Amino acid sequence: MPERLVVLDGDYGVDDALALLGVAAEAGVRIVGVGSVHGNTGALQAARNALSVLGVAGLDGVPVAVGAARPLAQPVELSAEVHGDDGLGGAAPPPSARDREPAGVPAAVQLVDAVRRHPGACTLIATGPLTNLALAALLDPGIVELVPEVVVMGGTLDAPGNVGSHTEANFAHDPEAADLVLSAGWPVSVVGLDVTMRTWLEEPDLDALGASGAPAARFALTALGHYVELYRGRFGRRGCPLHDPTAARLALQPELGSYVEAPARVELRSPTTRGMLLVDRRPFVAAPPGAPAVRVAVGVDRDAVVGRLVEALTGRRQGQGSRGTPAGAC
Repeated sequence: MPERLVVLDGDYGVDDALALLGVAAEAGVRIVGVGSVHGNTGALQAARNALSVLGVAGLDGVPVAVGAARPLAQPVELSAEVHGDDGLGGAAPPPSARDREPAGVPAAVQLVDAVRRHPGACTLIATGPLTNLALAALLDPGIVELVPEVVVMGGTLDAPGNVGSHTEANFAHDPEAADLVLSAGWPVSVVGLDVTMRTWLEEPDLDALGASGAPAARFALTALGHYVELYRGRFGRRGCPLHDPTAARLALQPELGSYVEAPARVELRSPTTRGMLLVDRRPFVAAPPGAPAVRVAVGVDRDAVVGRLVEALTGRRQGQGSRGTPAGAC
């Protein structure tokens, strides 16, 4: 089978880090670029976190670019209470311990360059606010026709929101960008809280990580400490939902999910539901011309998604993913 190329874009908190480690361990997949964005932490810290995670995965050649530090049309809001001050629950190394610095171009520019270098081949996996993807589509609208799929962790269809009654954090942190990405014309799959709140990392999974001596498992356990305690306080159980790893896994194995396809936009005006995913499921309504229907995940094989992540972190699977692209080659 031909090698699959992916570009990842995220705010590199705890679950973004786990998603990146899961993709990095996948055989037949090559990460050609990583971009950071505001959200779980600041964009610069998120880039530094991504560099640390790639180091754990042995992918020191993958270029990491700093992306948008704020949303398109509202003040920036960070989630330090969820992911810790460094975005990784205290697992991020100090600057003096890093071997690499981020690339010298913005994440949106790096994304455009990756798509232009590999037309029709780069799957985009976005696990944070969609500011960089929106900027890339505005910077070079022609890339929309060159991207075979965009997979987004964001929104919620029927499940309760996590930053509002109807709103999920990634969409709420930049509603204009989310709406632009959903309506740009490229094929979009949305993996939201309807499925990610079902893919919990449970206590036996955490124990499996603890029993492993693999570097990725040790790193994950350190990062997960703060995150797991936060969710224990909210839900009374030891574990946490795997928001971003679920989206990344469904990008690689879409057959592990079930979906509805319908026109979709993002609410921009209401003071109570700004950032809400709006999916028109009426069977007689077609998507507007030039804007294909969005595929929204509504079901997931929880055991397969969680099992593959635990296998990736503990190194039990045979065959690791590609070593990535040399810095600057994206």
